[in-house]
Amino acid sequence: MNGRSCLAIVLAAGEGTRMRSRTPKVLHTIGNRTLLEHVLSTAMAAGGAGIAVVLGPDHDAVAKEARRVAPQVAIFKQTERLGTAHAVLSAREALAAKPADVLVMFGDTPLIQVDTLARLRGALADGAAVAVLGFTPADPTGYGRLITDAAGLAAIREHKDASEAERAIGFCNGGLMALAGEHALAILARIGNSNANREYYLTDAVAVARDMGLNAVAIETSEDDVRGINTKAQLAEAESVLQQRLRAAAMEAGVTMVAPETVFLSSDTKFGKDVTIEPNVVFGPGVTVEDGAVIRAFSHVEGAHVGKGARVGPFARLRPGAQLGTDVHIGNFVEIKAATIEDGAKANHLAYIGDARVGAGANIGAGTITCNYDGYGKHKTDIGAGAFIGTNSSLVAPVKIGDGAYIGSGSVITKDVPAEALALGRGQQTIKEGWAKRLREARILSKNGSPAAKKP
Repeated sequence: MNGRSCLAIVLAAGEGTRMRSRTPKVLHTIGNRTLLEHVLSTAMAAGGAGIAVVLGPDHDAVAKEARRVAPQVAIFKQTERLGTAHAVLSAREALAAKPADVLVMFGDTPLIQVDTLARLRGALADGAAVAVLGFTPADPTGYGRLITDAAGLAAIREHKDASEAERAIGFCNGGLMALAGEHALAILARIGNSNANREYYLTDAVAVARDMGLNAVAIETSEDDVRGINTKAQLAEAESVLQQRLRAAAMEAGVTMVAPETVFLSSDTKFGKDVTIEPNVVFGPGVTVEDGAVIRAFSHVEGAHVGKGARVGPFARLRPGAQLGTDVHIGNFVEIKAATIEDGAKANHLAYIGDARVGAGANIGAGTITCNYDGYGKHKTDIGAGAFIGTNSSLVAPVKIGDGAYIGSGSVITKDVPAEALALGRGQQTIKEGWAKRLREARILSKNGSPAAKKP
């Protein structure tokens, strides 16, 4: 923001025991990203050039995730749980650099948006020493109240400590806070622990700043922006909010969704122009869908690239490594994994294509599979341009089918097939005239209790 330096301190020390999970709370996911990744990504997008993550003891997995998302991150440990202000001061070394702005964020509050953080920073640029994010919930019970006066924000009062008049206030503390870097350490150092829990509360920064003759302000946002997660039910609620945002952004960009409430996106799903998504489609991470493509109902797409004008589904599955070219058709009950399907190729129904290349214009018949796994390793199948693979063929990898080759239906192909050749790999058909009639007659005699007839 206008060249102002910014340090984002993300508190991720909580255990999250109410999640009933061995996974640390901030490593749970919404939109196929961890809660921590959402927070760190938003902090960086909002100008957080410096990122500090404060962890509790034995949170190596959380530290690893933080470094994956933000390689420049500084990790600090809060060895004793003595409150949120104490947690922020665990990053004293980062605060000592005196950035212009300090954003205090929480690893379990993943829905915060870049524009909201920009408004907090804007309040600091306008002269506030402390800016607090507030919201007005339908039911304020349990939330800290924001006490304001003519000068701005006077204090944050926890619900249990609030008077009846203060509890009548609907404007509540959202938790996130911004501090002017030049005053941050001085404000935090003056926060005491003269409360029932003997902890150092970050919320006391407002009263401390006012006592120092500094300004504190409250910035209002939506409840969704500051929605924290402590239970699996709240995790599901946050997922719902995120999906609504992702769908709205996709449709605003021109994607047609026939029944948007049934489509589930990942935070990184990318769409081109004039894409159509039918009902009940799920996008895993790492998906790009190019212009004019159609994803038909009940398809699952993950780690895949769908080319221009391609048709996928219904009931198709694209697994990681699926690369579809222009005008490719992948039909019902077709699964593609780690395979490139070149322009104009088709696999319209009931096929498995894994670890393979399918050349441009090739046709894959129903029931065709690439036998890519031998129990120990994966092997590649290469199908040339314009090849025709007949129904119920098994291509035993490693194997290469030449350009324009024709594989007869029901074949098991174990050797390379030259270009423009016909390959048949099936047993010779045998016909026994009258066999079926003799079988039926023998069964009827046996059922009626007659002596067993000779086998046909």
